Amino acid sequence: MQTPHLRFKLTLAYDGTAYAGWQVQQTGTGVQELVEHALGRLLGLSLRLHSSSRTDAGVHALGMVAHVDVPPERFRLPARKFALALNAHLPRDIRVVSATRVAPDFHARFWARGKEYRYFVWNHRVMNPLLRHQAWHVPTPLDLRAMRAAAAGLLGRHDFRSFAANRRYRAEHTVRELSQCSVRRQGSLLTFTVRADGFLYKMCRGIVGTLVQVGQGKIDAAGVQTILGHCDRRVAGMTAPAEGLVLWKVFYPAGGRSLPPAGDSPAPLVTDE
Repeated sequence: MQTPHLRFKLTLAYDGTAYAGWQVQQTGTGVQELVEHALGRLLGLSLRLHSSSRTDAGVHALGMVAHVDVPPERFRLPARKFALALNAHLPRDIRVVSATRVAPDFHARFWARGKEYRYFVWNHRVMNPLLRHQAWHVPTPLDLRAMRAAAAGLLGRHDFRSFAANRRYRAEHTVRELSQCSVRRQGSLLTFTVRADGFLYKMCRGIVGTLVQVGQGKIDAAGVQTILGHCDRRVAGMTAPAEGLVLWKVFYPAGGRSLPPAGDSPAPLVTDE
């Protein structure tokens, strides 16, 4: 009888500045490629990571989740040291925050029930050089009250096609539910927090870009409902740059177990930010 594999849930953090996104790339280096290489060096075999999300070039993460299957005969170290051992084979801008054993049928993507992104804007006429790779510099004044009013109009279940960038193929499911869309100011630093059951391609950056243009007076705060109704990317605001975006957290059900109801075909939860 074949010995079952050991499935590990990895939580990863990385500075995406130097990378062409999360996924293995035909051109450029993806974060996934380097983590898989670290697994190979540590365990002596080629393993594939399965992630909860995909992040675009230049986007960062504090809470990316992936799972990997390891043959038990190749795993010769205490599980509590797995993350530390992997980090020894990774560049300093990529870290495995934790590595924990999970059920053999756990799936980082299909068991995810929501994600939270945070986007940082430095709103001052002079850019903070320490944040040049972690925040979007917006030097013009922004109306915080107007941005908050517009953000509130995006809460709930809507078709977010107007905020998603076009891809080579048409997304089959474009309805998502936003449970949080907020804007907080601390001095010159603005933090946009967007939490949803899933995201379309560059949807979060489309939302932030639109809210910033609301803050600049270029888009009326009440107009976000009209933008949603058009289901057309051309009517919304700009796409915010990649450097301000962080995949903050991926949410899973309590106890870690959740499968779609029988016969249900939920919208895919892959994030292409």
